[in-house]
Amino acid sequence: MSVAQDLPPATDIIFPPGDIYSDEPPLESDLHLRQIILLLQCLELWWQDRNDFYAAGNLTIYYSQRQLKSEEFRGPDFFVVRGCERRPRKSWVIWQEDGKYPNIVVELLSSSTKATDKGLKKQIYQDTFRTPEYFWFDPNNLEFTGFQLVYAQYQPIEPNPQGWLWSQQLELYLGVQNNQLRYFTPQGELLPTPEELAQQEKQRADEEKQRAEQETQRAEQEKQRAERLAAKLRELNIDPDVL
Repeated sequence: MSVAQDLPPATDIIFPPGDIYSDEPPLESDLHLRQIILLLQCLELWWQDRNDFYAAGNLTIYYSQRQLKSEEFRGPDFFVVRGCERRPRKSWVIWQEDGKYPNIVVELLSSSTKATDKGLKKQIYQDTFRTPEYFWFDPNNLEFTGFQLVYAQYQPIEPNPQGWLWSQQLELYLGVQNNQLRYFTPQGELLPTPEELAQQEKQRADEEKQRAEQETQRAEQEKQRAERLAAKLRELNIDPDVL
């Protein structure tokens, strides 16, 4: 969420290769924090077998052409970079990442940031980052809009009948459900959180256990029925074993 400020030349610092820490202010609200965590957890779970992406929230992106930390930096609320090594980072430094910029950015609107998110940041993501997809979402009033880069200009992404927006970069839909921004598969299935997945697996295990118990009960009932039939046949002087 930061805004870069140029400093006088005397204070410019050229950083050697190595970690550069993120420098982002606190998030606007608990809703913003929970939304970022939700986007991160669901995508990382969905792509758990992949090692060719990096996803982060509220992390500084340094992109100075002169490789200066003191100028040209931004802190998207959520972004994904494809085609890179999946490993922890303290910030995303363009000149240390083969010049890679985010493939997708999501900004979470608030009263203090929405003007910048819809104006200056959108312009930077379009003209400087050339990020293929840019979305914004307001956790308070649920405003949700997305853009796709077409011939160097952002064009609105048309929603499907459910109101979801397709992300070609993620090969997933993004849509609002239960007042939160969620991912959906091309088939329309909701991508679960780790907690939701655990609950689903528990429910499946409980259903399997119930089915097994029902099968055992049916087998016992069939056994009892067969025993009663055999007893009845013996009463009639009929040997059931030779039938």
